[in-house]
Amino acid sequence: MYVHKGKASYYADFFHGRTTASGERFSQNRLTAASRRLPLGSRVTVTNADNGRSVEVVINDRGPYVKGRVIDLSRKAAGELGMIEDGVVNVRVEARPSDQPNRSLRQRLEQMVAALYPDRKPDTEPPVTVAERPEPDLDSTNFGGTDLGAAE
Repeated sequence: MYVHKGKASYYADFFHGRTTASGERFSQNRLTAASRRLPLGSRVTVTNADNGRSVEVVINDRGPYVKGRVIDLSRKAAGELGMIEDGVVNVRVEARPSDQPNRSLRQRLEQMVAALYPDRKPDTEPPVTVAERPEPDLDSTNFGGTDLGAAE
């Protein structure tokens, strides 16, 4: 399992209707998010560390590109987490290979965790928490065809 702790923000209204990295039109009314690391199409659970509320979202875009932020959420997802008023909150992002909608995404997520933590044995150790280790440079790494590079 992949776990990343950090700050979450949510998209400004002017992004509504724009094309995301996945090719979909962004909607503030869907449970979606942007991640620099996770494969497009991944299903992840985001938990607000301050109030314990959680939401499941689908990664359909790249970002955020603000230091310290680990995920950008749609307004609907932010509302589910109770973070509209605060704007930015501490979160825990979890992605389990078994929760992914298809085999390809399960494999890419497993490869990503293995690349980040080569000494970890699958299913025998506690979940990997990214915040506990220095962040590797993933800008030039390609996990199963997923572009994890910087924004254009």
